[in-house]
Amino acid sequence: MARLVFSGMMDKLPKLNVLAHHLGAMIPFFEGRVGPGWDQLGKRTSDEDYSSVLSGLKKRPFDYFKDFYADTAVFGSRPATECGIAFYGSNKVLFASDCPFDPEKGPGYIRDTMVVLESLNLPQEDMEKICFRNARSLLGIATDA
Repeated sequence: MARLVFSGMMDKLPKLNVLAHHLGAMIPFFEGRVGPGWDQLGKRTSDEDYSSVLSGLKKRPFDYFKDFYADTAVFGSRPATECGIAFYGSNKVLFASDCPFDPEKGPGYIRDTMVVLESLNLPQEDMEKICFRNARSLLGIATDA
């Protein structure tokens, strides 16, 4: 994700939509690092000048990271799910599992993910976005209604 952001690729391909696995991994947890931390890129190093990286971007690094989509495949971790949804918002999160890589050889990850999502007491609209509406929109899948 950082390579896409700092390479300028997100500016070169502004309509590119990227779905990050595992709710964006550590990005939501390190919100301060990808926000104020990377706003200082080049100001805290003496051996190389990275300031040109920031000046070559059209937006703050933080804003690019917020543009990613993220999936819910976090092994049923409630804290990770809460953190990811808080960071990306319900409009950028898509339901996912690690199937077929489930060690239970069945619906384990799907079940665990659903239990966590249901425990969050999200508004029905947000739950629908995460469970299917965001995927339909992102993938351009038409609906009957």
